[in-house]
Amino acid sequence: MTTATLRQAQRPVGQTLFRFATAGSVDDGKSTLVGRLLHDAKAILADQLEQVARTSAERGFAHGTGFDFALLTDGLRAEREQGITIDVAYRYFATDRRSFILADCPGHVQYTRNMVTGSATADAVIVLVDARKGVLEQTRRHLAVVALLRVPHVIVAVNKIDLVEFDENVFADVEAQARAVAAELAIEDLHVLPVSALEGDNIVDHSDRTPWYKGPSLIELLETLPSEDELETAYEPFRLPVQLVIRPQGGLAPGLDADVFRDYRASAGRIASGRVRVGDRVTVLPAGIETTVTGLRIAGETADEASAPQSVAIELADDVDAARGALLAASDSAPAPTREFDAELFQLDARGLASGARVLIKHGTSTVQGIVQITSRYDLDALAHGDAASLDVNDIGRARVRVAADLTVEPYAQGRAGGSFLVIHPSDGATLAAGTVLG
Repeated sequence: MTTATLRQAQRPVGQTLFRFATAGSVDDGKSTLVGRLLHDAKAILADQLEQVARTSAERGFAHGTGFDFALLTDGLRAEREQGITIDVAYRYFATDRRSFILADCPGHVQYTRNMVTGSATADAVIVLVDARKGVLEQTRRHLAVVALLRVPHVIVAVNKIDLVEFDENVFADVEAQARAVAAELAIEDLHVLPVSALEGDNIVDHSDRTPWYKGPSLIELLETLPSEDELETAYEPFRLPVQLVIRPQGGLAPGLDADVFRDYRASAGRIASGRVRVGDRVTVLPAGIETTVTGLRIAGETADEASAPQSVAIELADDVDAARGALLAASDSAPAPTREFDAELFQLDARGLASGARVLIKHGTSTVQGIVQITSRYDLDALAHGDAASLDVNDIGRARVRVAADLTVEPYAQGRAGGSFLVIHPSDGATLAAGTVLG
């Protein structure tokens, strides 16, 4: 594949969507890497390129193409002035094979919460490592967060390989360090490759300056890794958190399909995982009522089946209460409702979270009252838990969560949708923490 095959495009019919994030220590070149991808994908407007070129000239940037690729993603004034990334920057681009949503995450330790936000829905995370420095403590922290979030694919990009004269031994040493940490954290799907974000080596094209590297380029890897939507459709049981009940009524205009416009009652939402077909047995939770799917509608059109991540309206054989907050699940694998569970918490709000706090717990489309009992805090340097009674911003810890009404939570290891939730402040509605359900 060559640079010429990259292009900015709308998502073609049948083309898969892939979400990925970048992370790494400060000055490892995360934003430069993303800028390089956007530039080569022709996903930058002409006026933005002109502005970046002017800013680059003002900063005395004269390397290679004459502008700083990082400025294509670092949009905040503070980011440009300091040459660092502070907030998560989301960008969109496409190749002939796949559409992408990327998140450029901060590298500073005080922005760990931003890294959690950017990686929580990612199919892959690219962790950049400076070839001259190797795996640092911040690299270990980011890999630990990625492991806790159970991101399906982890890519370690050994960047600035040009600054070590494309030395194979240097790369091999860094790769060994990365694989050792990944093994310690039980990261299963790890890919390591040498790149130069500034020069473009192994980003889109295979570099002639690394003949010893036989693996795919970065874009080839991103194009071929399976997305979580594909994995969910293939392996996970059917789950649909109900968002609303649809009940259209009214007359039928001449010439329109009577079946499409007939009166009906359907529970609508986005399929979180799995596949559903007309005739399937499903259970409405937390009520525990089993029924049969009698009809499916996608964008107003009738269908025989639907799968994640499609939005669908489902008609049921029985007149059951399946309104917002309910969960439709495959009857042969329906989770048991519970009012108490253990969880990993990622503290997002600056106000912190104390043990015993009364909060709101939002899981799927259901929001209930709850109490959080903090049990430990995760030391990202030592990769170990220690006793704690509160969590401060950017902290990660464990807690026992008790709720006032039944929730159909599932272990996060079995599925992101059923195993994730939010901790919300009951007074102002602010998100205090994000949580994942432990097994």
